Amino acid sequence: MTPNVKAFFDPETFTVSYLAQEPEGLACAIIDSVLDFDHASGRTGTRAADQIVEHVRRNNLRVEWILESHVHADHLSAAPYLQQELGGKIGIGDQIVTIQETFGKIFNEGTEFQRDGSQFDALFRQGDSFHVGQLRGDVLHTPGHTPACLTYVIGDAAFVGDTLFMPDFGTARCDFPGGSSATLYESIQKILALPDQTRVFVGHDYMAPGRDEYAWETTVGEQKALNVHIGQGRSVEEFVEMRDARDANLPMPRLILPSLQVNMRAGQMPPPDEDGDVFLKLPLNKL
Repeated sequence: MTPNVKAFFDPETFTVSYLAQEPEGLACAIIDSVLDFDHASGRTGTRAADQIVEHVRRNNLRVEWILESHVHADHLSAAPYLQQELGGKIGIGDQIVTIQETFGKIFNEGTEFQRDGSQFDALFRQGDSFHVGQLRGDVLHTPGHTPACLTYVIGDAAFVGDTLFMPDFGTARCDFPGGSSATLYESIQKILALPDQTRVFVGHDYMAPGRDEYAWETTVGEQKALNVHIGQGRSVEEFVEMRDARDANLPMPRLILPSLQVNMRAGQMPPPDEDGDVFLKLPLNKL
């Protein structure tokens, strides 16, 4: 089946959120939502998420899933807000526990922070399936960017998160804790093994040089032929050398510290203090 896919581009974080709807029904899934966050003031907002809420309500859709492709390091998830407004279950890969263990230590979260993925409604692993109305979704575990990365294949559409970008921009960085360029290469092969006509929806677009507009939809066939990092049968050795050299010169994402603290909690903020105030931590010299 071919889902109806609606994209919502957030220019502040270059993130693309998606709504995948069954073609002859009202059931839908939301993938990789964004909570607005101003780094200078610490203020949050729901401008980006409200675009999705408005679309769902205007079309009388039924949200069954709010899916995360991974624990994002460049934006905060709006999953709890969307669940409050629209319903649905929040899902992520079962290797979230690895992320929680790693960053629970970095942020000195203490024993009250549960590292078992229980903040999420569903933990997916390779080979799992789920349904969005009459649409079947299949789960590919595609680590490398992070240990918990998933690709959701819903009908003829693959939502790849940060694993692949548009063919003219390449692939995800692999230098975060638990990342691996060799692992990413193997994960990408799972995606490229899908039928060539499979639609590929990427999690970000940074507008590669020579292009004058943002884009987020491609195909498996186009990725095989044209991806500047992995296309035309590039070997694992070539890819690892290229990816590791490139990653060595990349700065950390601007919102990585607030994003990880929130997203490893399924988008929830840390617990408030006795006065009801919420604080995020700024660990020094950890990343």
